[in-house]
Amino acid sequence: MKNLVLSLVAVAAAVSVPVLAADAQRQAEVAKLGVDVMPFSLKATTHVFTKSAKGGIQRVVAKNAADTRQVALVREHLHEIQAQFLKADFSGPSHIHGADMPGLAELRRAKPGQVSIAYREVKGGAELRYRTVDAKLAAALHRWFDAQLSDHGADAMVGHTHHDHGAMTKP
Repeated sequence: MKNLVLSLVAVAAAVSVPVLAADAQRQAEVAKLGVDVMPFSLKATTHVFTKSAKGGIQRVVAKNAADTRQVALVREHLHEIQAQFLKADFSGPSHIHGADMPGLAELRRAKPGQVSIAYREVKGGAELRYRTVDAKLAAALHRWFDAQLSDHGADAMVGHTHHDHGAMTKP
């Protein structure tokens, strides 16, 4: 019971921490490095990061849903990073945001199956749903989301919090 309470407190603390935007120089550096990893235009897309108690959702959508090229590039990229992340390959985020990116070390150390990553197409793009039963990994995902929100500035936003409902929610 004590471990459950501590886990809930840790997750609640991670969810409620406000995200501070990186300075303009840092955001420009991240945007420049992003070109090496992301095939779509940062200015033509929006990253939406939504935390949940068991992980969260990373959604990337074209600002113009009719821009079929950007939509296709977003979907291709999220498919690729899903495959990479499932192999604990976080070289893309590490290249863009730095090797000391918050949450990244913990995510790299996760054992296969500890974090599920489901891909889904949405209007104008795609999303990855990260889910874990490990409170420490959920907190690492939240720190990782916060770092991206900070570094991407106006090209990223916080999504609405979703509540996991156990068996009712597919991973």
